[in-house]
Amino acid sequence: MKVYPAIFASLWLSFATLALAQTPLPAPAPQPTMQPAPTPPPPSITGSAWLLLDYATGQVLAGDNIDARVEPASITKVMTSYVAAAELKAGKISADDRVTISEFAWRSGGAGTDGSTSFLPLGSQVKFDDLLHGMIVQSGNDASIAIAEHVAGSEQAFAALMNQYAQRLGMAGSHFVNAHGLSDSEHYSTAHDIALLSQALIRDFPDEYAYYKLKEFTFNNIRQHNRNSLLWRDASVDGIKTGHHSGAGYCLASSALRDQQRLISVVMGSSSEKQRADDSLALLNWGFRFFETHILYAAAAPVADVKLWKGESDTVVLGLVAPLRITLPRGRYDDLKPSMDIPAQLLAPISKGQNIGTLRVSLDDKVLVERPLVALDDIAEGGLFKRLNDGFWLWWEAD
Repeated sequence: MKVYPAIFASLWLSFATLALAQTPLPAPAPQPTMQPAPTPPPPSITGSAWLLLDYATGQVLAGDNIDARVEPASITKVMTSYVAAAELKAGKISADDRVTISEFAWRSGGAGTDGSTSFLPLGSQVKFDDLLHGMIVQSGNDASIAIAEHVAGSEQAFAALMNQYAQRLGMAGSHFVNAHGLSDSEHYSTAHDIALLSQALIRDFPDEYAYYKLKEFTFNNIRQHNRNSLLWRDASVDGIKTGHHSGAGYCLASSALRDQQRLISVVMGSSSEKQRADDSLALLNWGFRFFETHILYAAAAPVADVKLWKGESDTVVLGLVAPLRITLPRGRYDDLKPSMDIPAQLLAPISKGQNIGTLRVSLDDKVLVERPLVALDDIAEGGLFKRLNDGFWLWWEAD
């Protein structure tokens, strides 16, 4: 993330000037500048749906068919691991729990199937943390089912949990019926939802997310490699998950961190393992090359000082509840246009955290971010004389 104090101060001054309706300062004399080159279009992607998301802001930098229904295949296991991590954090289960491998998990996801497996022996006792490794690194279907059964009692009950968590995360285009991702007409997601899920996993459970960068895992003396080939091709890539079956094609959700900027790419329905990896890396490289993320304001930092009537103070300071980050094409920071929508007259009392107005930041007449402006302090009503005096001037201005 980058912060430019001079520009930050300039933006603050422009907000304050707007809020207090002061006479604007004379415009500086124009200076010759080198205009940044237009951002080139994203690389051509082979797949039924794809997108590139900025992790910090949630902005979609590029994409196609991002809300189209697709089969997520083994990327489903990201949802399974999110639910498992949430239940671990809630203390409902433990990473050291011993899980008995059921006949259903063994038959449906074990060595006798055509899918990926962790080769869990029937009836064996396996530590829950080993199941997580087996599901994430080896993409074991048997490990996924065993996790689901331990967390919720059955895979069906676990799928209900998956849908509840998906709803909380805003994954409006997703529905899950199993923990592993094998094809089912009622098991689906979208590229956008998968990116939102990936963002949430990285944000909410960084310790569990660290498993996704492991290149191999050995269980029962069988060593298997992570199917995400980008882990070997680019050191900045630290996840996330591959997926494949005949109905879904070749899929890959990936994430990389470079110079404190993180991007998430999702490629669904690609034509081969190599193509999904090539396209994903091309998207990440394009995003890092042509976009940058800035912090415009910290949480609770003053944004504007606005006139207040009938209060102990003549002004109220407005700010934001959370830091305001924005991602935009490189070289366009100076072109950002801030604006505020604030009531013409504000009357005391004012409560700290009270929603007062709206801050918008635009680029090329397109609103990039919009956030509520809140009062940063409590301000009580003024005394009788102050209220009467301000009431007179309010009447005078209205007249």
